[in-house]
Amino acid sequence: MAEDMKTLEENFRQQNKSCFILGASGETGKTLLRELLERNIFSKITLIGRRQLTFEGKEYEKLAQEVVDFEKLDDHAAAFQGHDVGYCCLGTTRAKAGAEGFVRVDHDYVLKSAELAKSGGCTHYHLLSSRGADKTSNFLYLKVKGQVEADIEALGFDKYAIYRPGVLLVDRQESRPGEWLTRKFFGAFSSVCSTSMAIPIEAVAKAMVSNTLIQLEHKTEILENKKIASLGKSAGK
Repeated sequence: MAEDMKTLEENFRQQNKSCFILGASGETGKTLLRELLERNIFSKITLIGRRQLTFEGKEYEKLAQEVVDFEKLDDHAAAFQGHDVGYCCLGTTRAKAGAEGFVRVDHDYVLKSAELAKSGGCTHYHLLSSRGADKTSNFLYLKVKGQVEADIEALGFDKYAIYRPGVLLVDRQESRPGEWLTRKFFGAFSSVCSTSMAIPIEAVAKAMVSNTLIQLEHKTEILENKKIASLGKSAGK
């Protein structure tokens, strides 16, 4: 499977496509960026965010960055133009931003960015969502995640992939209440057995990149935790 993936990478690389990443300052976004740079399948990678990011290493020198005000995204429509593929890892928590702030970031900012990307010519969109996302849920977090999934699907991208990982196994630079203990609990089992509730963040990034190379049978694809883990392994080491 790894050899097949290498062939897909080479074929995709020859198409000279470009992409953008939303949320590259977060743990998943940073890991995704490293994976994209390592596999080198895009001729250009643009980071779109609220501030300029600083990186060390020659591999980051060719990155383009667009600084935007998410409260005035229409004023930054040009930042979303000319990309073939979009990756959205943007998100916050209710604990950090409050209920209203959470909805604004995880729904409003995410949806508006997708709308501008679609208008700017993006045909493939990859959304990092969450296990249990459901627009009919009584829980705000899952409801918002499910609603933005549906709203972006309605935009009609040629290819739309939704990733619903479980608990992300990663040592965050920014501590969130309760996450450390949860990660330790699931991390203890992840090395000896698969779980539908947790996944290493590196596996998510690998799956997102690998899935970019694959032709889908349907325009919209939802990848649950086990599917993400399986696809992440297909990339090899």
